[in-house]
Amino acid sequence: MAAQQPNGSDQPRTAPASSPLARAFLWPAVAFGLGLLLMYNSSGTPAEGKPQAHPAVVAPVSPSAPASPMSPKAAAAAEDELVLPRSVPKRLAITEIAVDAPFVPLAIGPSGQLNAPPPDDQNLVGWFKDGVTPGERGTSIVAGHVDTKTGPAVFLQLRTLKPGSKVDILREDGTVATFKVDSVETFSKAHFPNERVYADTPSPQLRLITCGGEYDRKAKDYVDNVVVFAHLDSARRL
Repeated sequence: MAAQQPNGSDQPRTAPASSPLARAFLWPAVAFGLGLLLMYNSSGTPAEGKPQAHPAVVAPVSPSAPASPMSPKAAAAAEDELVLPRSVPKRLAITEIAVDAPFVPLAIGPSGQLNAPPPDDQNLVGWFKDGVTPGERGTSIVAGHVDTKTGPAVFLQLRTLKPGSKVDILREDGTVATFKVDSVETFSKAHFPNERVYADTPSPQLRLITCGGEYDRKAKDYVDNVVVFAHLDSARRL
């Protein structure tokens, strides 16, 4: 189900050497209790000009539907489902693309948007600290730069992952949560499917997000986001 890649983008694309490297992502801001409020913008450094803000998108609150009876088989499957307690992520490892990076917590800034990871560290990933931790029930959001001012960064090769690829996250409680990739898709930032990417889920899910597609010299930003959709596959203690 991978989205169509831009022409000539068989290799991960970085910004041209003659222009500043983009360090922009699509960030969610989550408001609980009133549905899922998702705000996103392209945030760069002051040298790159003002961030390009996009309108907030609000997912309407659906009325609760009556619960349908659960079969004994479905009930047993739900009881046996692998769900981990809350625990802060410490390190991300994706052997297939040579990623081994520490985490930094990301918070909502004064503008109402999620802050980006520091732009001067090539080997660092961030997670939304007020959201789901990797392995908990729900959708955990992890983001990393595709490049920085000094060159390629931690998620340069993210778009090359395939369904079945494994993502390991070492957590503070000593467990390693292993996620299996379901799909890798590219979305235009102008038409980003907020609800699909950020919406809560009944099972432990993971989203890895970085920039992708063509680099727009005028906007000083990439035009797309690469999103990895994955689910919790197993867990082990070190």
